[in-house]
Amino acid sequence: MKDNVLFQLIGEIRSCYPDKFGTPRQPGLVRSSWAKICIDRRWQPEHALSGLAEFSHVWVVFFFHKNEGDSKGAPRYHAKVHPPRMVGQKMGVFATRSPHRPNPIGLSLVKIESVEPDGVVVSGIDFVDGTPVLDLKPYLPEVESISGARAGWSEGLSESREAISIHWSKELLETLEGWESRSGHTHLRELIEETIRLDPRPNLYKGYEGQASPYRQCHAVRIFDGDVHFRFEDATHVVILECQVPFAGHGKSK
Repeated sequence: MKDNVLFQLIGEIRSCYPDKFGTPRQPGLVRSSWAKICIDRRWQPEHALSGLAEFSHVWVVFFFHKNEGDSKGAPRYHAKVHPPRMVGQKMGVFATRSPHRPNPIGLSLVKIESVEPDGVVVSGIDFVDGTPVLDLKPYLPEVESISGARAGWSEGLSESREAISIHWSKELLETLEGWESRSGHTHLRELIEETIRLDPRPNLYKGYEGQASPYRQCHAVRIFDGDVHFRFEDATHVVILECQVPFAGHGKSK
């Protein structure tokens, strides 16, 4: 058996998430999120993508290019990892979707919004901008939707996102409206709120809201070319503090 296998990249993802922080852990969690999978011209996308528009969803096989390696450049690997929702408990890496694997390959099921001559626009994503793509495969519900499948340790650990309220000042909503009109990005409020409701903070930051804390209370998530600053007042209440966006400059809550 060969130790090394050579793959060729088929393209790159242009995502609404420029940074790892804030990018959803799994696909489908933020339905307003979207990206374009840009296929390299050498693969003749106008022909290679023919027929894909007839499907509603597509599997994307990609490379975790932000997976920080060791001093020799090898991917960081741990046989046991800490899934975020398990609050400190460990699980074998092959029982998780951690990016820190022997081969840093990801697999995401996303919704097809449109198929264009040079790529595919998809939604419900979990991709960082610039993610290299290895392959696309259409989702086949008649064989891949399995009734009665077990979810292992993740059973019952669904996110309680609806319980988190998010407060915007009038000034920030005006800044957001200007951002949308000038950039052409629609549904920005939904995208931002769905992203923040997933609470991207590291687990060790949580539980200190409103108290003297060794950790910072204010955070920022980057959406497209803007930075949205926010603070958890408590476990279920978030205040948007500032929107640093192009054109409008720095919008702040008063």
